[in-house]
Amino acid sequence: MYDENIVAKAQAVHADTYGGEPTTVSYAPGRVEVLGNHTDYNDGTTFSCAINMGHCFCISASDKPGVRITAGDIRVTTEFDPSTDERLGKKFQWANYVKGVFYYLRERGVEVDGVDCAFLGSIPMGAGLSSSAALEVATAYAVLKHAGKELDKNSIGILAQKSENNFAGCDCGLLDQFSSIYGVHHGLIHSDFRSLETYPVKLPDDVVFLMINPRVKHTLSDSPYNARRASCEKAAAELNGLLDHEVKALRDVSTEEFEANKDKIDPEAARRATHVVYEIARVEKGVQLLREGKIDAFGQFMFDSHETSKNDFENSCPELDLIVAAAKAAGALGARLSGGGWGGSVVALVREADAEAVRAKIIEISATKDLEPTAEIIIPSAGALVIK
Repeated sequence: MYDENIVAKAQAVHADTYGGEPTTVSYAPGRVEVLGNHTDYNDGTTFSCAINMGHCFCISASDKPGVRITAGDIRVTTEFDPSTDERLGKKFQWANYVKGVFYYLRERGVEVDGVDCAFLGSIPMGAGLSSSAALEVATAYAVLKHAGKELDKNSIGILAQKSENNFAGCDCGLLDQFSSIYGVHHGLIHSDFRSLETYPVKLPDDVVFLMINPRVKHTLSDSPYNARRASCEKAAAELNGLLDHEVKALRDVSTEEFEANKDKIDPEAARRATHVVYEIARVEKGVQLLREGKIDAFGQFMFDSHETSKNDFENSCPELDLIVAAAKAAGALGARLSGGGWGGSVVALVREADAEAVRAKIIEISATKDLEPTAEIIIPSAGALVIK
């Protein structure tokens, strides 16, 4: 499943801008992080799903050297040399996500030059649904198709992550890219970021997700994201000197080991690690809960996740906290911030039969707190693909 409407609009933007139809078209979905917040770069595990919103990327050959790229939502065009690692300025920061992919594909022998490109997405920017990863993955799929080359899915994800790290300035893990690539219809993706293995986990047929966006925009490259990552690495390094086994990352620390040693390490690093260590444990216990059909208990893990996000990792914000509380009061089975945090959206787990009523109640409660969120039913969807 892909967003046919956005694909049609993207192709129209391309034709209108460059005077001809694109010869290559790809699509990559955004994602919802269901459980496993900030665990990816700690070698942990996550639950996520691709969603029914995404980015379309179009390419056609040009008689001019370089890459011309048009952002379809703002109808702005810029160009770059794909062979250099020079970043574009702040005015065209959005193009760095694309340039990084072109640049790192060249390192893999995929040299594409002299092309016109356009992209358009249905993911609200800054909503925490990973619009940047969807753009990176869609770019990679399109460039590979245009060049007649292939890369395995893990390599595409790692390349897209490298682009965001080095060209956009955000030290993100692989969660977003893997979710966009490995999405499955009506299922979650369990990803292990040490082994880089993924597998689908079926959801009960009678549940869906709500994505509630309080419309508080965030940009991870401008947030404390990188500082939180540094704190996690500090905690792991200090715990490595205290435990009787090697600690390469917080993945290597059990909740019992952490509780016995957290007062012996840097207090701030310990608070950040509290969230991550318990989050990794929640994901692994959540696998069994879903297999046993214990969806209420799984939902409680989502509420627990938000609590440690708010109190220990401090990557929430008042608006997200209000939305989570509203979701709980409205009868959601679980709810938590989704994504890096400091803005973005809340994901809520609900019975399909109750979805509309819960959605309406969340909006009603939010209005009493001077919030006007959007709330949509999210369909877990298939991953990235080449359309032509």
